[in-house]
Amino acid sequence: MPLIRTEQLTKRYATVTALDSLDLELESGIIGLVGANGAGKSTLIKLLLGLLDPTSGKGEVMGLDVSRQGPELRQFVGYMPEHDCLPTDVSATEFVSHMAQISGLPHAAARDRTAETLRHVGLFEERYREIKGYSTGMKQRVKLAQALVHDPRLMLLDEPTNGLDPEGREEMLTLIRRIGTEFGIAIILSSHLLSEIERVCDHLIEIEDGRLIRSSPMAELTAPTRVLAIEVDGGRRKLADRLEAAGISVTESGRVLLVQKDDDSLLDIVRDAVVELDLGLVRLEQSRRRLEELFEPATLTAQDDSNG
Repeated sequence: MPLIRTEQLTKRYATVTALDSLDLELESGIIGLVGANGAGKSTLIKLLLGLLDPTSGKGEVMGLDVSRQGPELRQFVGYMPEHDCLPTDVSATEFVSHMAQISGLPHAAARDRTAETLRHVGLFEERYREIKGYSTGMKQRVKLAQALVHDPRLMLLDEPTNGLDPEGREEMLTLIRRIGTEFGIAIILSSHLLSEIERVCDHLIEIEDGRLIRSSPMAELTAPTRVLAIEVDGGRRKLADRLEAAGISVTESGRVLLVQKDDDSLLDIVRDAVVELDLGLVRLEQSRRRLEELFEPATLTAQDDSNG
């Protein structure tokens, strides 16, 4: 049984078609959901949660019909919304424990599970402070904790790094990756940042104007190229000159030299040149395609709105 299946799933708001005849079949894993502003990402998430009724078509999550069995499927799903929606006059412990009980955990089990979850997301020491005193990063961790506390089978995360600085974004992505790999929880991560999808996910879904553009394993999208990336400790220009003298075309990309790998003999040439020049070899690997190469520039910067 697939994790998610949709057949001609459609959602219209008056004259606007937010999702148009979407056919999907997804297995468990960490799935990235990308698309420009208004592409239909948030609408799809709300349909999968059973919070919206489709105009036509059908959808199933873990075999449960999203139109008829929304309350039942939400017992097994954690949802982290994009926008700030936290009460400010309670502590993280009170709020997350309350959400755990709403999901069906008894009071004592909810308290124990809350403490464990807040420790996991890095809020254990601050768990009794009122949320109004939390930073943006701490609030994002509370939202992640309430989506995780009832041990769901699937988590739907809508822009989980929204408002975070680079360090906070990296910490959040590390948490999400750990939840998916170590805890075995399926995740759908909606983000307008392709670097986040590439960093965390093993499958990608692209939606544009409510239509499915692609559904592909990340390994296929970021397959190795025929370009060899070389990084050395000092003497980069000397190495480039030596390779060019051997008839090899070299392109500089920051600290890295990029050369076309036609056959394995290039590896011997690079090795010998590095040794002869007495350079420290930092990296020698085949480059991989980047997601940015597959998308239009607008996709990289557009951010989803509430109906996106």
